[in-house]
Amino acid sequence: MKPLSGLDSLFLHLETPATPMHVGAVHLLDHPPRGDFLARVRRHVAGRLHLSPVFTRQLANMPLDFANPVWVRADEVDIERHIVRVTLPQPGSLAQLEAAIARLHAQPLDRSRPLWRFHVIEGLHDGGLAFYTKVHHATLDGASGVALAQALLDLAPKPRKVQAAARRRRTGDPGLVALVGTALRVTGTQTAHLVRQLPAMARVAIRLLRGSTGFSRNLTFGPRTPFNRVIDSGRSFATASLPLAEVRRIAQAHEVTLNDVVLALVSGALRSYLATHGGIPAKALVTAMPVSLREAGNIEATTLATMTLASLATDIADPLERLQAINASTRAAKEVTRALKGVIPTDFPSMGLPWLLSAAAALYGRTSLADRIPPIANLVISNVPGPDFPLYLAGARLRTYWPVSIVEHGLGLNVTLQSYAGSLDFGIIAARVCLPDARPLARGLQQALTELGAATDALGAPVPGYDNARARSASAARRRPASKHSSK
Repeated sequence: MKPLSGLDSLFLHLETPATPMHVGAVHLLDHPPRGDFLARVRRHVAGRLHLSPVFTRQLANMPLDFANPVWVRADEVDIERHIVRVTLPQPGSLAQLEAAIARLHAQPLDRSRPLWRFHVIEGLHDGGLAFYTKVHHATLDGASGVALAQALLDLAPKPRKVQAAARRRRTGDPGLVALVGTALRVTGTQTAHLVRQLPAMARVAIRLLRGSTGFSRNLTFGPRTPFNRVIDSGRSFATASLPLAEVRRIAQAHEVTLNDVVLALVSGALRSYLATHGGIPAKALVTAMPVSLREAGNIEATTLATMTLASLATDIADPLERLQAINASTRAAKEVTRALKGVIPTDFPSMGLPWLLSAAAALYGRTSLADRIPPIANLVISNVPGPDFPLYLAGARLRTYWPVSIVEHGLGLNVTLQSYAGSLDFGIIAARVCLPDARPLARGLQQALTELGAATDALGAPVPGYDNARARSASAARRRPASKHSSK
């Protein structure tokens, strides 16, 4: 038995039918081997179940749910139920694929089984295939998701040889005495650890309140927008892929981070969308951003992250001024994160929390509080570093790596991106009541990049060591294979 951390368990307790708590990714596949690719993927994954605990562990609940559940090893994993076929209706456009992902992502995972499901999607109009994964956030975050992908994927079309799994005896149910004993032992350890942290947490809190960091500059509410309301289970989804080299060029030209440019692109897309859907608020939108708390080399399949806030400066029309304002806000956010990083608890006592948090999550949705209270943040933007080389699944090359994440009551829009093989691949997931069609935002990202690139070029200062012609050529080559899949 492995206890869930307090942070992991939150994703279980806060889950409702309207707010499933799994994450995933969508891949277009190039050159899949002939034959039944679904059967090939099933064989491929079956031979690698032992490479990640995500594949083989499932939940064992405490009696009466008085404390957090624990992970136990599943005696069997039914591959045919975990890896399924989906066929798109004709003509199989990208818009239809995105609509299928929105529908599939709205369906909660079965908690009686290991918390993952894969989908081989057929019927794309060019004859290709897509692959959609979803895994519960209680079992991993963005960084450990990359580690899971390393277990599943290969660096060449020919899958690497994987050592066979060692034989394991059947474990059976852990039993009442073992579950209660584990809960009491873990609660004692968690309580002692939290008590030891309290003095350091108090010192950091005093420092923040005295204004020695950028805390006070970032402690603000966002404006009311269509994205900040109570949601239901309906989803919309859209994708975009932008050339990583162009985004890096802009970041280098203005001496800001790549993530600052990403935030500026999302800000520009939001301005374009809101200008035709109710108007751009006078107050700048605020984004919540996950920040990893992982130490280098830690690939444990768990959640080790916190959230920070930053202004998107949507009240500023000039794209370059907006970028600099975003940079100032993210620098202040980093000051706060550095101050808090050593004392943010990712584990805490869980006695009674399942009852309390599950009831609170249900009540928050039923009472429509998210429609009335000012939003602390207007959306979530998450930037996950990925590999700069192509990956392969059962012999097929992954052309894209579009993430699919989570929305919540009051936070009905999530933009998550991952860098992959020279591209920044964006997945935009939204509650349909907040954003009925996410595709205009996806198109807005490309328009914002064009605008920011043109404004950068107008400065007339080339970036040292950057080959503009080569970058544009690589960008065009990267986009050509996907040109058949147009959502416009």
